[in-house]
Amino acid sequence: MSSSMMRIARWLTGGLMALSVPVWATQVHIAVIEGQDNPLADAVVTLSGGTNPAVLQPAVMGQRERRYVPHVLAAHTGTQVSFPNSDNVRHQVYSFSPAKRFDLPLYHGIPADPVTFDRPGVIVLGCNIYDWMVGYIVITDDPWFAVSNEKGEITFDLPPGKYHVSLWHPFAKARQLPHGGDLIVSATAGTARYAIEITPDNEPSEPAPNALEQAFRSAADDAAK
Repeated sequence: MSSSMMRIARWLTGGLMALSVPVWATQVHIAVIEGQDNPLADAVVTLSGGTNPAVLQPAVMGQRERRYVPHVLAAHTGTQVSFPNSDNVRHQVYSFSPAKRFDLPLYHGIPADPVTFDRPGVIVLGCNIYDWMVGYIVITDDPWFAVSNEKGEITFDLPPGKYHVSLWHPFAKARQLPHGGDLIVSATAGTARYAIEITPDNEPSEPAPNALEQAFRSAADDAAK
């Protein structure tokens, strides 16, 4: 363990299982944890290296129940992201982040045009109507990237080779996270494990609804049935 604000532990082992994936790919399972081996969701892991370039695919950052879904989205530089609003109220999505500044005026449904994210970096999303709505988009030049699930897990299918690992999490103590080191992928399956030191969640929380808002929500739910 280093003395930096993010602690990284990594183990890579081979020969774990037979794979039903293309012969050029090796399945690598990554676990991201914090504290006493607690699974850490919403961690972004990116890998540089390898031979396969990233293929741009459209991405979606939705709004549901007055929250951004997913909370954290990772995408490659140049990706177009749409922002569908599934709520019965209008939202105004915006970002002041240097990597992408934009503002989507109040809307229902799906905006006419997606937003193109053409610079790498972390974009923090807000909503001018609901202060507690916070989301994150991590744009990377690396060809391999993913976000950990609720169990802190990520699985990559990687060509054998040497990869450089980068890590990010919205609550990491270090503002600029050190790199996660190199990951050597052989022709057999493997695992890797990383630990990130985080701060408590300091995002604004949704206030309890008052009687009028509760009545409005009930009416909206009934209308949607």
